[in-house]
Amino acid sequence: MSHAAPTPPDAVRVRLDLAYDGAGFHGWAAQPGLRTVEGTLTDALAMVLRTPVRLTVAGRTDAGVHAAGQVAHVDVPTAAWEALPGRSERTPERALLDRLAGVLARGAHSAVPASPRGTSDLVVTGARVVPEAFDARFSALTRRYCYRIADGGPGGAPRDPARRGQVLWLGDTLDVAAMQAASRPLLGEHDFLSYCRPREGATTIRTLKELTWRRLPSGVPGPDGGLVTLTVVADAFCHSMVRSLVGAALAVGSARRDVDWPARLLAARTRDQAAPVAPAHGLTLEEVTYPPDAELAAQAARARTLRRAPGCCD
Repeated sequence: MSHAAPTPPDAVRVRLDLAYDGAGFHGWAAQPGLRTVEGTLTDALAMVLRTPVRLTVAGRTDAGVHAAGQVAHVDVPTAAWEALPGRSERTPERALLDRLAGVLARGAHSAVPASPRGTSDLVVTGARVVPEAFDARFSALTRRYCYRIADGGPGGAPRDPARRGQVLWLGDTLDVAAMQAASRPLLGEHDFLSYCRPREGATTIRTLKELTWRRLPSGVPGPDGGLVTLTVVADAFCHSMVRSLVGAALAVGSARRDVDWPARLLAARTRDQAAPVAPAHGLTLEEVTYPPDAELAAQAARARTLRRAPGCCD
């Protein structure tokens, strides 16, 4: 959808914070006959609220991409919202979370449940009423993704079977310093046509705020020790952009391309020799940030303005 409509009369706007394992979904966007995040969550919400709903999401992730910090919003009729607690003393927010957890864990909306009984590969981690000006997509300031790789680097990166669905395994030893050097010219506002699969009527101009490749020491706390990781932050991303940024960097890191190639590709602004697209399963949407409530409407208005490449036109 192009953007969220104003909150209807007698309705409240609810922000939903989500996490999901992308392996069991054909991406975010609802598609007939396919299990998607939007389709699964929309059906669960309709069952709990007993009314049809429409979701607006911060970023439509590709098939196989995971999320730890996805955000969506939904407009809920006031009567349905107030009825959620029933006779309990729970708030509507708590009642919604509890009921969604039960529905999603039962796998009621998948022909073949993707998770063991009692668990779910889609979890709603938060729900709260937000101002009408809040738009999960257009009010967002930034999106942050992480891509994780276990390569053949010094000492051997860990091959954790429990995380094989979230980490790309490579036999090559990656030159992380070269990958970082190759990525620096991509920072800032550019037309990323060579790194995007464009959609009709949509711009491919984006502002990259951070693009950091590093190899984490094997002894650092947490599951990412020893991995090569990309942290990338932008105002927004177009279709397959992050995976294309990874694909170009991997070509440099494995010495198949020179350090200047990603910048030349960016300048070409072409789909004829577009950046290669890395596998989806190594990518996770980690965080979406928003301005204070008083600035939501202004941010949404700015985000809806179709941008042009710097210096391209009068």
